[in-house]
Amino acid sequence: MGLRDWPKVREIVHWALEEDIGTGDITSQYIVPEDLWAEAVIFVRQKGIIAGLDVARLVFKTIDESIQFSPQLTDGSRVDPADVVATVSGPVRGILSAERTALNFLQQMSGVATLTDKFVEAIRDTGAKVTDTRKTTPCARILDKYAVSVGGGVNHRFSLYDMVLIKENHIKASGSITEAVRRARKGLEGSGRRGIRIEVETKTLNEVKESCSLPVDRIMLDNMRFEQIAEAVNTIRARKPQMEIEVSGGITLENIRQIAQTGVDFISIGMLTHSAPALDISLLVEKIK
Repeated sequence: MGLRDWPKVREIVHWALEEDIGTGDITSQYIVPEDLWAEAVIFVRQKGIIAGLDVARLVFKTIDESIQFSPQLTDGSRVDPADVVATVSGPVRGILSAERTALNFLQQMSGVATLTDKFVEAIRDTGAKVTDTRKTTPCARILDKYAVSVGGGVNHRFSLYDMVLIKENHIKASGSITEAVRRARKGLEGSGRRGIRIEVETKTLNEVKESCSLPVDRIMLDNMRFEQIAEAVNTIRARKPQMEIEVSGGITLENIRQIAQTGVDFISIGMLTHSAPALDISLLVEKIK
């Protein structure tokens, strides 16, 4: 488990620091002596799952290479209030200038991991997997999706280029699911991208039946009632037992287990990344040198 594109992460950190510091941290610059050093701790104020320690380290190191960032835990660790996740030592100016941006990444990513973990735990023994969507923080999708994986979820397609997902508007634009799949297959074969997978979004049982007759890899049951989901799963398993089935829309911690028990393979949840509450994490300077 790890962030797959560090050049992209460095770019994200660069712009985050540019946004926060701009022409300079005038508070620290005017108040804190340049040669003052300190030791600080980063600790949590609530239960959760930690994610983003390497990103936080990168923030501090980008501000000042002399800052020492020492994780006391690893990404994926469960934490309780007052647990120390890392210690930081170095020039006070650098620590204070990096503090907010580093904590923002840690809090957001840990929040996503924590919420994902709750959904994963709710269906632990069902065989279904929790997956994310593209409803992510603009320009920071790599961090959101990494945090989902830390929380035990699996990543859906990363972007529009790595999987064909035929949705309602694509179907309207092409006239039918059958025609949309035909065009997608033709386009993939013509471009030499035969390994790209195709998924179809369905909203009715008739659309499910139509999709079962087509060369697709996964059928999504979108915003269906529980009874419809159960019937759709039975229909798909009877016709194509090995077909991957995904459910999306209206998923909550209260209903996810019941949905998972219908026998679906994936449950995609947008709120993992667009509505996860940040984990409460703080930095406190403990010793001035």
